[in-house]
Amino acid sequence: MADISKIDGEALARGVKVLGEGGLVAIPTETVYGLAADATNGEAVARIFEAKGRPRFNPLICHVSSIAMAERYVEIDPLSRRLIDAFWPGPLTLVLPIKENAPVHPLVTAGLSTLALRMPQGVARDVITMLDRPLAGPSANTSGRISATTAEAVADDLGAKVDLILDGGPCPVGLESTIVKVEGDTISLLRPGGLAAEEIEALTGMPLKRLDQRAAIQAPGMLASHYAPRAAMRLDVREVQPGEALLAFGPIRAQDAENVSYQLNLSETGNLREAAVHLFDYMKRLDAAGVATIAVEPIPHEGLGEAINDRLARAASPRE
Repeated sequence: MADISKIDGEALARGVKVLGEGGLVAIPTETVYGLAADATNGEAVARIFEAKGRPRFNPLICHVSSIAMAERYVEIDPLSRRLIDAFWPGPLTLVLPIKENAPVHPLVTAGLSTLALRMPQGVARDVITMLDRPLAGPSANTSGRISATTAEAVADDLGAKVDLILDGGPCPVGLESTIVKVEGDTISLLRPGGLAAEEIEALTGMPLKRLDQRAAIQAPGMLASHYAPRAAMRLDVREVQPGEALLAFGPIRAQDAENVSYQLNLSETGNLREAAVHLFDYMKRLDAAGVATIAVEPIPHEGLGEAINDRLARAASPRE
């Protein structure tokens, strides 16, 4: 049975103790709940892969509490520093060259010469500050399945595989972080997420380079099949088929939507930020209804819609 503690000073201290002893702690961030372990402890990091059933070739995001901590582990170029100054703490991960002899365990980087680094907001940052070590922290869910945005979702999925779940309530962003990589005068978008690409482009005055989905894995979240419910997913539907559940968006319904048994609307008003917050929770709830297929109404691709559609496309991809 999962051990869940509402967040207070005692719970935070307990979480730090568990992490310091090589344990796993599910921690809320502004994006989703993370399955955290001491990134310098190889045995602890290995437990993340075991608990999630995650392939070892898929790297992990490393979380820090300050720029000074980040500089212990990576080389930060001027353009990446501009992004850090503008968007940290927050839902932005940067893939940066790892320093020689940096004490992050090689399992975190999956053998790459780079490290995916982020500074989270809130409780997670407090825990890292108290521990004074970076945390490896992928989403707290079984690999390939729907990410958890509540403590209850973590418990339902991973249960006793986690030593402690810190309950901070629902995550306010609801999508994993945006991941980018700076190479010379090019910024590549490796994974769209909780920071809209347009905000990065507005700051830098540079277009983000989008990678082909078949590109080699350079960061977490790049597997073709990911974030998947047990049910099949059918996207951009204009007409609902008998027996399907409906993941709706906006005020206008797909044809025959009135006949579905299960329906949830990501945002009645068509607000993409609200839709992002609800995405994983609503996918999980419709999946729990036991339907064979979840039909998804069209969602615009601008702003956070790019990340929402990315998650839906990966959830609908053929299962590996």
